[in-house]
Amino acid sequence: MIPRMIGLFSVIFVLAGYGVVHATNEQRPEDRPLNVVLLLVDDWGWTDGGVFGSDLYETPAIDRLAADGVRFTQAYAACTVCSPTRAALMTGKNPARLRVTDWIAGHSTRFQNRRLLEPNWTKYLAHEEVTVAERLRAMGYRTASVGKWHLTPDGEPGSPRNRAYYPEHHGFDVNVAGNRWGMPGGFFAPYGNDRRVMVNMPDVPEGTYLTDALTNETVRLIDAWRADPFFIYLPYFAVHTPIQAREDLIAKFTPKVRPDGTHRNPVYAGMVAAVDESVARIRAALESAGVADRTLIILTGDNGGLLGGGETGITSNVPLRDGKGSVYEGGVRVPAVAYLPGGAAGAVEDQPVITMDFTKTIVALTGADASDMPDGVDLSSVLQRGRLASPPRDLFWHYPHYHIQGAEPYSAIRSGDYRLIEYHADRTVELYHLAEDIGETTNLAEREPDRVRELLGRLDSWRKEVGAQMPPPNPDHDATQPERFPNGRPIERG
Repeated sequence: MIPRMIGLFSVIFVLAGYGVVHATNEQRPEDRPLNVVLLLVDDWGWTDGGVFGSDLYETPAIDRLAADGVRFTQAYAACTVCSPTRAALMTGKNPARLRVTDWIAGHSTRFQNRRLLEPNWTKYLAHEEVTVAERLRAMGYRTASVGKWHLTPDGEPGSPRNRAYYPEHHGFDVNVAGNRWGMPGGFFAPYGNDRRVMVNMPDVPEGTYLTDALTNETVRLIDAWRADPFFIYLPYFAVHTPIQAREDLIAKFTPKVRPDGTHRNPVYAGMVAAVDESVARIRAALESAGVADRTLIILTGDNGGLLGGGETGITSNVPLRDGKGSVYEGGVRVPAVAYLPGGAAGAVEDQPVITMDFTKTIVALTGADASDMPDGVDLSSVLQRGRLASPPRDLFWHYPHYHIQGAEPYSAIRSGDYRLIEYHADRTVELYHLAEDIGETTNLAEREPDRVRELLGRLDSWRKEVGAQMPPPNPDHDATQPERFPNGRPIERG
């Protein structure tokens, strides 16, 4: 077991066969281990970028990263909301196994007349879990988390209990901006409420855009750590609410909005563009530091895009159904790109992958022990050679909670081209064939009862294997009245 002195989540990937020690003057550059920069975009929809199919958002740096590496067309987040996915990426374990199954602190108790109560789930990343950052720091890596953390107990920011779960207590040498908050008070300095984002963050001029400020710190660390193996995790606060962008980027995209377009929000387009600029700056910094040829870059999202309301919405996940917080594909499909120097270039991987796979890959490439990481598969074959050696397998989700974006307690399995959803309240199921019906418009459950029974059996076996917590009945539920959202609107499926 790795000592508790190390810990956390974003990753530095190293090719197998390289030694993992701090570089010395005697080491040749080619003998040094690979670094890794892991970029996580918050609430990033599956089509939110040029290479991902947007008709408005422009992402030339991300498009280039995909051209230089591998683009995953069926990448999934471990959960439809953020904290569980982040915990999964930290540890390589499914959120159900960790019992971190909702965003911290969740809002299930706000619902009226619920048929089910939520289980006693874990509202933090437990110190008993070994993170990727801990594994790598034990091997001589420098580790930094720069951005959103959102894996601490709910409560007073900065309290001893709260701070005890910050990134520096999960294997990170450096923590910039990471605390209990899942969103900033605003994206321009002083960021609306400095208790939310300004943990260990250097003073910046008033009005500095948050994405730019986090990128500045990442660039600084790359330069400072160029002689040593490093793992830098940059979980952006963008493109989460509040939807705010720099004026120059809003002005750039406003005239490009088409009334009949799928994506029509120029402010959100500016937020995406700022992330893209960040990717370009980070790659330039790696080149300037002389380490671009031994740095793996991973870029993905934590859950599906937030739809929003109004004339333009926030984003659209079309052709996927719904978005963040939903049981459907729009809630869990995310963009994903990986670049490995000397590896595959311009490869497109269509086999489904999920958050924990990136963790498993990190561990495989660094040569660390993965015997205590039961979830995920190693993706190094597709990064190195452009094709995934692992055979297709089932993917699972478990969300025993209610969410204001539309979810009620459910579990789901993807097996081949089929995705089955089981609702916990009444055990009803929905079955979709994604290859023919990516928008999940036609429920095949009644037509294919044998397949439903088979998939339900696999789903139930998996829940038992991981110890998934099931939501208990609510003894105060009134069966003559509907379940209701916080605003009083009845909860209706579909």
